[in-house]
This record gives sequence, C-alpha cells and structure tokens, in this order.
Amino acid sequence: QVQLVESGGGLVQAGGSQRLSCLASTRTFSRSMGWFRQAPGKEREFVTAINWSGSVTKYVDSVKGRFTISRDNAENTVYLQMNSLKPEDTAVYYCAASGKLAVGTTQQDYDYWGQGTQVTVSS
Repeated sequence: QVQLVESGGGLVQAGGSQRLSCLASTRTFSRSMGWFRQAPGKEREFVTAINWSGSVTKYVDSVKGRFTISRDNAENTVYLQMNSLKPEDTAVYYCAASGKLAVGTTQQDYDYWGQGTQVTVSS
C-alpha cells in the first residue's frame, strides 16, 4: 500500500509560479508517478508523468513548456513545477503512483492516489 500526500497548492496570480510536492509513504523508485487534475464540472485529466529514473516524461499539450515534473527517489517525493500559470490551470491536482515501469497517461494506469491539493489561478 502506498499513501500519497500532496502539498504546495494555493492561490496564485496568472503568470505566476507554484510548485507542488507529492510525498509517498513508501519507496516508489520502481514506479512511474503522475499528476492529474480536475477542474470544477470537468473530468479528471492527465497532466504529466515520469518514469522511475526520471529519464522519460510525458505532458499534456496544454502544459508543455510551462510545467516540469521531477522526482527525488531518495526522498520518495515527486514535484510539479508550474510556471506561467493561467486561470484555466485552476483545478484540484492529484498525485498518482503506478504499478508499472512504463509511463502511463490514463487513470487506469495508476493504482494509488493522493487526496489532491487545490490550485487556484486568479486573472
């Protein structure tokens, strides 16, 4: 069982930056990790993911060039650096851990989920 706890959310102005962290309760070095988000009235969507070593990353087109995922396996932590934030980035952001080595982009690829952290971008 893997427990994930997100932190770093809050209110930020458009154009600003924010960094989210996801701390895992156990070692996740063999797992791909991902971030998803869910805006009000919308379905949860894939944002980005990273493989166990950090050598492979994937991003949804809407965040490419603005968001960066990284991980510190020694600290069991995954990060999401978000720059040039837009109001449409407003959502609850969820961290997820996969049981697979491959980097997945669907919710079905992930076995464990955090409770989420709210990110609100004001215009």
